[in-house]
Amino acid sequence: MMAERYDCTECKESLFGLKYILKEEKPYCIKCYETLFSSSCEVCQKPISCTSRDLSYKDRHWHSECFLCAKCSRSLVERPFATKDELLMCTDCYSNEYSAKCHACLKTIMPGSKKMEHKGNSWHENCFSCNRCQQPIGTRSFVQKEGHNYCLPCYEKQYALQCAYCKKVHTTYSSITLNTKLNTDPWHKECFVCIGCKQQLAGQRFTSRDDFAYCLNCFCNLFAKKCAYCTTSISLGGSKYISFEQRQWHNDCFNCKKCSVSLVGRGFLTCKEDIVCPDCAQDM
Repeated sequence: MMAERYDCTECKESLFGLKYILKEEKPYCIKCYETLFSSSCEVCQKPISCTSRDLSYKDRHWHSECFLCAKCSRSLVERPFATKDELLMCTDCYSNEYSAKCHACLKTIMPGSKKMEHKGNSWHENCFSCNRCQQPIGTRSFVQKEGHNYCLPCYEKQYALQCAYCKKVHTTYSSITLNTKLNTDPWHKECFVCIGCKQQLAGQRFTSRDDFAYCLNCFCNLFAKKCAYCTTSISLGGSKYISFEQRQWHNDCFNCKKCSVSLVGRGFLTCKEDIVCPDCAQDM
């Protein structure tokens, strides 16, 4: 009995006694398979035969002898490499041409190694450390001061200001400074309250005395001059008042005791605790 013919799917030539390749369960002679399915080398543009080693990277293919550094022509087979504008380079050439230099040790940061970046500067992971405790900062929060990096605990110990009220350090920049001759310490917003009524003063008008902050109402009640007529405080902030012999009056309260005429800008006389106009003084 004659054996069944076994031919190439493409050229129909007999594969009896020849090498062939199955693709999707269809047999192909070597020549047809390479013509139909082999990849072209990125460098020499020739097909990569079935018997050659096909090196691929991101859908691109090379003969093993063509897989070379674009700068120094060293073989990249079994070696780490990097790419730039689709060119293959060994890590040494890539580093010399393109890799960042560590801001601390000034050495090249090799491709593939972990690096830390901040405001245009780069560091090796171990070089990105606190200037005070020398421990790597990693992904923790940090503060830069005068070109140096500090982890938050070290920065607070060395530089952070203490709140004048609670004595804790400022971990944020939302603070208020009470500027007096004796006190320029900052306060936390929530600590900056009136010493009298404990109302928060942030965004409010306030004044100070003896390094204590007061809302205007408390300050007026405690320290402002009292009107000799109505006995209420003469408010701060430019209110007009009359002062005479250790006594003060609101402008509206500076009136003749008898006829109630305003004495602002006019002559007047005193009678014990009262003030009177000259006309009323003649009748007394």
